[in-house]
Amino acid sequence: MTDLVGVAKHRGVVTITLNRPEKRNAMTMEMWGELGRQCRSLAGDRDVAVVFVRGVGQHFCAGADVAGLQVTDEDYVRTNLEAAAALVALPQPTIAGITGSCVGGGVQIATACDLRIADNTAVFGITPARLGIVYPAPALARAVRLMGPSATKHLLFSAELIDAERALRVGLVDEVHAPDALDRRLSEFAALLADQRSHLTQQASKAMVDAMASDGGIPERLVARWASEVAAADDPTEGVAAFLERRPPVFTWRNKG
Repeated sequence: MTDLVGVAKHRGVVTITLNRPEKRNAMTMEMWGELGRQCRSLAGDRDVAVVFVRGVGQHFCAGADVAGLQVTDEDYVRTNLEAAAALVALPQPTIAGITGSCVGGGVQIATACDLRIADNTAVFGITPARLGIVYPAPALARAVRLMGPSATKHLLFSAELIDAERALRVGLVDEVHAPDALDRRLSEFAALLADQRSHLTQQASKAMVDAMASDGGIPERLVARWASEVAAADDPTEGVAAFLERRPPVFTWRNKG
């Protein structure tokens, strides 16, 4: 296992770190492969409540390492797509914590997460037009769902970089904070999701929202699956009791896979 993609777990909160700061965390094929492996492992860990993705140092991810970019190599393309798909497929809430460069493959990783929280040093770009290549179709589709066709076309046509405030305005990110406030916000948000909110509600909501966003509807089998989970879980009873007793709830549901 390489340390270019690190994984740290603390009380149900996992942080995946892209660890190549001297290259602004630009992704090599090895890193794409390790990211995919780590995500597939975390998907089956019932003790994981929330997953963060961060970059070591000042930058989130400057994209693919152009020196090692192999856009016509089937193994490279497959490894890249499988890594992003594994991140998308995580059942737990996923949050990208973004500072500095988030460009190309960095946006691919960020948009594979459920939420994106940035500081105001962050800059964003989707830059295949600089190289004469085509952005991966699943990543392009995610960008369109977040920003709409016009904003996505602007970034793809021009390869221009935009600042965090504009990224917030077009829907690419969900929150922007001052640099000295980002870590505190991420820590507080992690505690909220992991310790104070129902994992059942979160994972059911993620599954159904994702189905709606990708397919335009929620399959009956998915509705039935989560209705069955609710019927068998203690979380609804505990949530109502805690509300009436004016105390924090103690939710116990864990995904059994």
